[in-house]
Amino acid sequence: MQGPQRPQQRPNTAYTPTERTVPTRAPQRASYDKDLVHAILDEGYVCHLGFVRDGAPVVLPTLYGRVGEVLYVHGSTGSRPLRTAGRSDQGLPVCVTVTHVDGLVLARSAFHHSINYRSVVVHGTAYDVTDPEEKRQALDALVDHVVPGRSADSRPADKKELAATAVLRIRLDEVSAKARTGGVNDEPEDLSLPHWAGVLPVRTAYGAPEPSPDLAPGTEVPGYLTAL
Repeated sequence: MQGPQRPQQRPNTAYTPTERTVPTRAPQRASYDKDLVHAILDEGYVCHLGFVRDGAPVVLPTLYGRVGEVLYVHGSTGSRPLRTAGRSDQGLPVCVTVTHVDGLVLARSAFHHSINYRSVVVHGTAYDVTDPEEKRQALDALVDHVVPGRSADSRPADKKELAATAVLRIRLDEVSAKARTGGVNDEPEDLSLPHWAGVLPVRTAYGAPEPSPDLAPGTEVPGYLTAL
């Protein structure tokens, strides 16, 4: 039986599909466009880092940041995956996922309920970042990923803090994006049922900044926060 068709992509603007990045379910929703992948990654805050520990799968939520075609993942030097990644030049095989929920799709039938989403899956090998300069740049990227401009408006990590912080480097080589958009896909025979159907949009919204009570007198809310 013929396998799923791999979308045609423009050269140099797309990741190369692999056996692991071509989905077996709804392959038409997959994309390998770099701009789309980067946009999904840059909009998120938390990734899920998957790996195998003692023969069993483990998935951990953690912060991340992207610099070009490299994904940096934050952790503690006492963390098992980061210790494993630093033991040898072989690194740690991992799978990293990021997902945004854009809407709840409410169908007339329970079977056709769904969500509108955008997601990225990264397969690769994680390596412990040991170069001090790269580590500082990676930590700046992690801070600025949460709030752009924040790294320049905070004290950098000192030697003790750097020693207690671990960073993993994962190249964006084997990557895919997947998304669902649109409305309800009800069966024709269900269209006359007296049940509401449609999409409930889901949005992320920022509230007003809440200052720490021990701020120095005269400290104002920075412009990069009000811009959010």
